[in-house]
Amino acid sequence: MTPAPADPAPAPLEDVLRARAAAWIADDPDPAARAALTSLLEQAEAGAESALEELRDAFAGDLEFGTAGLRGRMAPGPARMNLAVVSRAARGLADHLTGDLGLEEPLVVIGFDARHRSEDFARTSAEIMTAAGCRVRLLKRPGPTPLIAFAVRHLEADAGIVVTASHNPPADNGYKVYLGGRAADPAGQGVQIVPPSDAQIAARIAAVGPVRGIPRASEGWELLGEELREDYLDAICALPDLSGPREVRIVHTAMHGVGTETALAALHRTGFAEVHPVAKQADPDPDFPTVAFPNPEEPGAIDLALELARTVEADVVIANDPDADRCAAAVADPHLGEWRMLTGDELGVLIGDHLLRRHGYSGTFANSVVSSRWLGRIASAAGLEAATTLTGFKWIARAPGIAFGYEEAIGYCVLPEVVRDKDGLSAALMVAEMAALARAEGTTLVGRLDELAREHGLFSTAQLSLRVTELSERDVMMARLRSAPPAVLAGSEVTTVQDLAEGSVGTTGLPPTDGVLLATADDARVIVRPSGTEPKLKCYLEVREEVPAGADEAALGAVRRTAGERLERITEDMRSALTGA
Repeated sequence: MTPAPADPAPAPLEDVLRARAAAWIADDPDPAARAALTSLLEQAEAGAESALEELRDAFAGDLEFGTAGLRGRMAPGPARMNLAVVSRAARGLADHLTGDLGLEEPLVVIGFDARHRSEDFARTSAEIMTAAGCRVRLLKRPGPTPLIAFAVRHLEADAGIVVTASHNPPADNGYKVYLGGRAADPAGQGVQIVPPSDAQIAARIAAVGPVRGIPRASEGWELLGEELREDYLDAICALPDLSGPREVRIVHTAMHGVGTETALAALHRTGFAEVHPVAKQADPDPDFPTVAFPNPEEPGAIDLALELARTVEADVVIANDPDADRCAAAVADPHLGEWRMLTGDELGVLIGDHLLRRHGYSGTFANSVVSSRWLGRIASAAGLEAATTLTGFKWIARAPGIAFGYEEAIGYCVLPEVVRDKDGLSAALMVAEMAALARAEGTTLVGRLDELAREHGLFSTAQLSLRVTELSERDVMMARLRSAPPAVLAGSEVTTVQDLAEGSVGTTGLPPTDGVLLATADDARVIVRPSGTEPKLKCYLEVREEVPAGADEAALGAVRRTAGERLERITEDMRSALTGA
C-alpha cells in the first residue's frame, strides 16, 4: 500500500516577526487588539499561511505619517490603524507643537466621524495631548471634516485633528492633521500639512517611547458643542443670494456618513425647502450597508439617490462623501435622455463660473494640475488670476490670493476664508443655487455647460486607471513612459513631453512631483502619475474642441461626439504605451 503523503510542515514563523508581535502585544493598550493579535500569532505558529501573511503585512513597517496624516485598515500592528498607532501620533504631534515649534500651551481642536473606533481614537488623542501640555477642544459628537477645518481658523487653533477615513472602505480609518494659529504661516492657516511639517511630525512620532508609558489625562479638555456648528452654518449660509430663485427639487445623500444633518440645515436655512434625503443612506452607519464603496464617484454608489430622483422628479442629486468634505452632483442630461453624474471637472467649472457671474468673485481661481484647463480659461477671460497647483488641497488651498479652488476628485473650496480646504457642504449650497437659477432661466446645469463650451471651447476629460498587484509594476510603467513616450496620440503629434519630477523646468512651473505630462499638436493633454493612495497608475486625459460661433444643438452634439472619440483613441494609445501591449 502506498503510504499517504505526510501533511506539509507548518510554515516557519520568523524569530524576528514572532518577537515583534510579542512586544506589540505587551505594549498595546487595547485589550481587544491584544487578544486579536495573540490569536493571529497562535494561528501562524500552528502553520496557518493566511495568518502568517497577515502578520508579515501588519509588521512590514510603520504606517507612514505623511501630508495626508495617517490612513489604513484597522487592525493590530504598526502598519495598521489602531489605538497604539493613534496614541503615538497624538504624542508626536504634541511634541512637534511644544518642542519643534516651541509653542506654550498650543490650542488643538479634535473632531471625528462616525466610523468604527473614531470616537475612541479622538478621545485618546485628547487625553494624551492634554497630558502633554496642550489646550484641547474635543467635538462632543461626530461631525463633518469641514467643521474642524473651519474651527482651526475660527478659533485660531494651532492645530486640528479629524479622525476619519473619508470615503475609504468600512474597515479603514485615518488621522488628518491641520496646522494654524502660531503653528502656520498666513497661507497655511487651517490647511492640511505639507513638507517639512509632515517629516518633523513623523520624526517626533518615531521618537515616542512605549505606548503604555505615554501620559494620559483623565480630564482637562473642553467639549465643543452646538455653538461651533451654529457658527459654521452662519458662515456658509451667508454665501447664497437670498433674493435668488428657490424653486428646485433636490435629492440628497450622505453615503451613510455624517453630512445629512448639516447639509439639510444649510439648505433649509437658505430657502431650499424641497429636499428629499435618501432615507437608507441618511443616518451614519460605519458599515455602509447599501454601497460597495462609499464614494459618490464609484459606480452604483448613487443608485438609490437616482431612484429617488426619478420618483420625485428632482432637478438635481447632491451627494456628499461620508465625512462631507466632497460633493458630487447628478442631473438628467437632455442629450442622453437619462440621469448622469457630472464629472468633477464639469462641476468645478460650473461652480467657478457661478461664483464669477452671480457672486462677483475676484482673486485667484486655482485647480490641481490633473484637473481641467477649462476653469483657467474662464478665469483668464474674466481678467482674473488662474493658478495650477500640485495635486491635493494642501497645495490648492495655498494658492496666493485664492478665491476658489477645486480638484477633479469632487473637492471644492468656495469660501477659503471660512474653510481653507475642500468643503462638500458649502459646495452643496452652490449646487442647489445653480440648479434653481438654471431652472428659473429655463435651462439645466448641462445647458449651462453647453453655453460655456460655446464661449470658451469644449473641454472634455476622462481617466484611465491601471491597477497593479505589485507597486514595482508602476515604476516599470513610468520608466517605460519616460524612456519611450508615444510620438502620436489619436493621430496627433505629441509636441511636449515633460517629466514633472524635474519641477519647474517646463510648462507647469510646479515643484517636482512624480508624473509625466504629454501635449499634442491638436491641444490634447495627458498627465500620468502614480496614485498616492492605491496600487494604481492614473492617466488624466483632456481634449479641447473649438465650437463654431452660434452652434446649434446638433452642431454642439457633433463636437461632443468628436471629443468623445478622441478621448477613446487616446485612452487606447496610452494603455498600449504604458503596458507595452
